[in-house]
Amino acid sequence: SGCTGLTNIEIPNSISSISDGAFYGCSGLTSIEIPNSVTSIGDYAFSGCTGLASIEIPDNVTTIGQGAFWGCSGLTSIEIPNSVTSIGQNAFGDCENLTELHIDCNVNPIGDWLPESVTKVVIGENVATIADDEFEYCSWLTEIEIPSTVTSIGNWAFDGCTGLTSIEMPNTITSIGDYAFSGCTGLTNIEIPNSI
Repeated sequence: SGCTGLTNIEIPNSISSISDGAFYGCSGLTSIEIPNSVTSIGDYAFSGCTGLASIEIPDNVTTIGQGAFWGCSGLTSIEIPNSVTSIGQNAFGDCENLTELHIDCNVNPIGDWLPESVTKVVIGENVATIADDEFEYCSWLTEIEIPSTVTSIGNWAFDGCTGLTSIEMPNTITSIGDYAFSGCTGLTNIEIPNSI
């Protein structure tokens, strides 16, 4: 924590968790490889690592702590693997250049931790359902990509997403929940597939 001169570090495969605040404020750190042995990333573990341009979260990580990547202004996109079951509040808060998020898991509701800088969300092929309230009040979201693995959209799923202007749903979707697009005042185009 606070080692501003640190530019690179190699974490061995014997490590199973990155503790709270482990690399807090290591602003000189430009890249880090998290080994597959890691299952949890603690609260504020990489907070303030402004030099980090990219980071790969391995497939075995189940927990990303509160504020884990808070203030990582160098990040522009991030991929969250299918293994993740819990993401803490403001995990990506104040990541002002983070505009695109690829998510391959159901961590609900996404709106609780999705930073306002993210305007595009790409949902991965391991996701079958867009759950109730998942993107509720994400007014800053302008684009979402829904894969053909998704079969249903839950109640209030996009409620209050005023930034969405159009949405394309794959032919695999069979149901759209109550108030799914309620308050989507910017929505001018929507195509409902025959599969509904």
